Amino acid sequence: MHPLLQISLVLTAFCANALIILLLMMRPSPQAKRILDLTRDRGANYLEESKKKKVTLHSVLEVVRGLRTRLGLREDKKLRGRFLAAGLRSQGDADIYFGVRLLLPLAALVGGSFIPSNTGFWMMGLTAVGFMAPDMVLTELIRRRREKIRLGMPDAIDLLVICVEAGLGLDQAILRSGQELALSHPPIAEEFTQINLEQRAGRARLEAWTGMAERTKLEVIRAFTSMLAQTDRFGTPVSKALSAFSDSLRTQRRQQAEELAAKTTVKLVFPLVLFIFPSIFIVLLGPALITIVKSLGTVFAK
Repeated sequence: MHPLLQISLVLTAFCANALIILLLMMRPSPQAKRILDLTRDRGANYLEESKKKKVTLHSVLEVVRGLRTRLGLREDKKLRGRFLAAGLRSQGDADIYFGVRLLLPLAALVGGSFIPSNTGFWMMGLTAVGFMAPDMVLTELIRRRREKIRLGMPDAIDLLVICVEAGLGLDQAILRSGQELALSHPPIAEEFTQINLEQRAGRARLEAWTGMAERTKLEVIRAFTSMLAQTDRFGTPVSKALSAFSDSLRTQRRQQAEELAAKTTVKLVFPLVLFIFPSIFIVLLGPALITIVKSLGTVFAK
């Protein structure tokens, strides 16, 4: 190939790559597009598009709700409690759950029919997995939310102590703590907001806290509810009770961490015996065994 032709091809490829990179770098981000829409008075169109999406989603949920009603799939009290424990409080979440539980097994059944080998097995297996997958996802959401609440309760109680010692009542302290914890601990903020709304609706304080304990099913929340009940019954200062409970909770967490650290020595025995010790024996005894075998070979050869 002529050198000039090679140079022209290289320059053409370089210019094409540079143009593609320049177009990608100059492409505006979604935030920049949103700002540009607002500066061009296109905010109304953006709101109209979002409204159309909401209407479409609402229509789909209405279809799912009608199909669920015809099939007799109703939301019982136990399932509603699981939704609340996972932080899913709207009716649309339940419709999405039932819709996925209805459509996913059908999609898995159709997908399994395209597998050439063991088609019947894959169809039955994927259908069962598709039916159980939404329930497994819901269980995982509940577990993660409970873990977040358990880890964030000491900070929430410390903030309650600060609010109470600053002169706020317990109800106002709960509301203020929920507002402050919205970024760092959203599940606790949601529970505190729910407690405040229930109290505004006329529910007693202890009943609202008991409802939170029933939703989360955490021993920490149950102990906290019992502490509040005893404080209200015997008339002890709330700030002192909260401080003592926070100290005991942090001590309990430290003891649990020490317990887990002590268990690591026992858990390390199995990987040591199965993986590390055989490698060490091979490295240390391998050369000696090779030397012994060679020596015995020469002896028997003589």
